[in-house]
Amino acid sequence: MKKTAIVVVALAVFVCATGTGWAQSAEDAKFKKFQDAFWDAYFRFYPTTGTLQGFTKYNDRLEDPSEGALDKFNDALDGFNQELVSKIDKSKLSAENQIDHALFLDFLDLEFIKLQYTLPWQDNPLLYNNLFVNSLHSLLVKHGASGLTAATARAKLIPGLVKRAKDSLKNPPPEYTQAAIDQMPAIIDFYRTDIPRLSGGTASLQAELVKAVAALEDFQRFLKGELLARSNGNFRMPEPHMRTLRGLTQGNLLILEDIVPRSQSDVKNIRNAMGEICIPYFKIMYPDINPDQLAAQKGVDVAITSIIQGVLDKLKGDHVGRDELIPRLTKAATDLKGFFQEQGLIDLPAEALAIEPMPPYFPPGRWTSLQAPGAFEAAGGYTLHIKPIPAAWSAEDATSFLEEHNNFYIDFMAVQKIFPGLFVPTALARKNPSLIRRIAPNQALLMGWPVLLEQILVEKGYGEFDLRMRLHQLKLLLKNVIDFQMDMNIHEGTYTKDRVVEYMMRSGFMTRAEAERRWTEIVLNPGRAALTYIGYQELLDLEKDYQKLKGQSYSAKEFLQKLLDHGAISLRALRTTIVP
Repeated sequence: MKKTAIVVVALAVFVCATGTGWAQSAEDAKFKKFQDAFWDAYFRFYPTTGTLQGFTKYNDRLEDPSEGALDKFNDALDGFNQELVSKIDKSKLSAENQIDHALFLDFLDLEFIKLQYTLPWQDNPLLYNNLFVNSLHSLLVKHGASGLTAATARAKLIPGLVKRAKDSLKNPPPEYTQAAIDQMPAIIDFYRTDIPRLSGGTASLQAELVKAVAALEDFQRFLKGELLARSNGNFRMPEPHMRTLRGLTQGNLLILEDIVPRSQSDVKNIRNAMGEICIPYFKIMYPDINPDQLAAQKGVDVAITSIIQGVLDKLKGDHVGRDELIPRLTKAATDLKGFFQEQGLIDLPAEALAIEPMPPYFPPGRWTSLQAPGAFEAAGGYTLHIKPIPAAWSAEDATSFLEEHNNFYIDFMAVQKIFPGLFVPTALARKNPSLIRRIAPNQALLMGWPVLLEQILVEKGYGEFDLRMRLHQLKLLLKNVIDFQMDMNIHEGTYTKDRVVEYMMRSGFMTRAEAERRWTEIVLNPGRAALTYIGYQELLDLEKDYQKLKGQSYSAKEFLQKLLDHGAISLRALRTTIVP
């Protein structure tokens, strides 16, 4: 796809995505009309994404990654570009629509980067796996019986999508192909078992599922044989493209050259703070070892590492059993919600959050997944899926993972991943009517927002000021910093798995199972691991400036709410709305 077309589309997309409630002028009205036409064309090409967003017009279709379809989509974008340039005057748009204009530019430029440089249709079999699942799962979960006709039509198209996938995939990274292979048995079982259960076993759909399963089994053989044999691609992107991808995803003001030194200082400062907490415990736990002599003999940094690791080793055994992880996280979410309500720390959304085990056919490389209402849906439920400890894990690996997520750590892990997690900021930001802000919310904002709450929770006495919980809250914060560093060094550098795992275990005090899991998640999700730390740093800077602006009238609660008043917009746009 040509970049000029994408830029045009970016403008077009921006036009289409603007909120429905802001058409205050003739230009805004034209902008709204344009966006309607754009989204129709966009979801005609991405019908599964349309279903997930509540755009139902193309529920009976599937994505077509053929060269002819891509060229046709490109031509459509060219047409939108001409229409946008000739009919929309950006300077006459409302202030909110002008914000959306910038968001659209990022959205479409990001689409260009994906199509031109990451080449997902050619180099990522996981993209097809996700379509196999989401195309039918979205229909049956969102629409139930009313979605059966569309589901039958899509099931009929699955063999054709399999053929196009086999024709399109060229030279994926072996890590992607292996992850797709590992996911396929669960996808086939989804077609054999879950779809009939969700659909009620209708005869017409069942007949198409038989043919779809045969095609998926053929695709599985293709993955294991022909594709794996030629999977020699590199999951790392050239640095300029990766940096562009990061910038478009984050929409941040800080540049990496600013954030990297901060991360280096934070690693040192957080480890020192952990050491201060651990020294009194260490003296009790290891009475025969003098911390001062340890520092004199081995150096301060080695001594701090030994002291912290020694204390963590004594505490790591306080954890739940293998089958109790999700109930324990659910309890943590309930406790946190009650504490927020009791303390009046934030105004919580009225919507409820359901917490369920993650089905095995969900995408690999994510431990949690939030299912939210689509951008075109007036309302809907929120479900947070948590991946159970895999049955294939050995007892040793499961124990290692549970030692990482022990009872002193798990509540703060829940703050970032469960409640508030992405749920609260997503639900609050969703009150904004803009479609682009719902379709492409800024993940750095959503993921960094809960981290701001952790220090408040500590200061307010969550966990009854237990220093063991404070120690593990700092450990999680350290993990956020290391995730940022490793995301950069993996995708823009040359760090190997062994080097990453060793650094995470030594500097971040992670267990081996956790470090290896983090490696896989970072490899399969370029740029995502860095978002929490980048968003957190941007919000810390913004909070300092907002405190100066408000002076004695500053309120942490007001600031946290204000961050989401305009939806999950880019961090640079957020600053202009909060600190003019």
